[in-house]
Amino acid sequence: MPLISIKNLTKIYKNDGVETPVLNGLDFSMDSGEFLAIMGPSGSGKSTLLHILGLLDEATSGEYFLDGKNIREYSKEEIAHIRNKTIGFVFQAFNLLPRASVLENVKLPLIYSNVPEIEWEGRARKAIDAVGLSHRVNHEPSQLSGGEKQRVAIARALVNDPKIIFADEPTGNLDSKSGKAVMKILQNLNEHEGHTVILITHETNTAEHAHRIINLSDGKIIDDKKVGNRQSVFNK
Repeated sequence: MPLISIKNLTKIYKNDGVETPVLNGLDFSMDSGEFLAIMGPSGSGKSTLLHILGLLDEATSGEYFLDGKNIREYSKEEIAHIRNKTIGFVFQAFNLLPRASVLENVKLPLIYSNVPEIEWEGRARKAIDAVGLSHRVNHEPSQLSGGEKQRVAIARALVNDPKIIFADEPTGNLDSKSGKAVMKILQNLNEHEGHTVILITHETNTAEHAHRIINLSDGKIIDDKKVGNRQSVFNK
């Protein structure tokens, strides 16, 4: 059974009576443990698709099955729980609290979880160690490089041990060296820790770290292919 399956998915935004179609009848599925990259030019619908898959937005029509169950069958409370426990988000803009330490930023998702407070610090420190930032645990974001900020964002996404990690242009604000470091972490989480990864990117070199690439154009899938010569940052 696929982890994710979408059927005839559409998204139409309405503003002052004007309808703007963004996604036009998408169909695809993916299995647990896959690393999927979604590519496309600006306005192709890739971020809208990620927001729907990540339960941050709802489709206008069509079906979305997660772990075999139609998302429309879940209550709002169940959706919130899935978003907190099953899904981790990494955004291009990092979205860190500026006056909170690395440790405090990474702890944040635990506030909304069922994890006992006595376990929060241990979990957060484990996630921070997984991205190689134990030496920065008490620093604030203003004291970190762009690459370090993104690694904090990944640690925050990891702290609830999610099944799926959604990464929206995670290397978009980084230099090439920092970008490779971030991709190494994401590949490690996929290959060695078993997390399913869905990556949004406009960079071909970044997308080729995935197992599979879906290309979008004007809200439609124009290509869905396996990556034959997958790049691995572990060999570099």
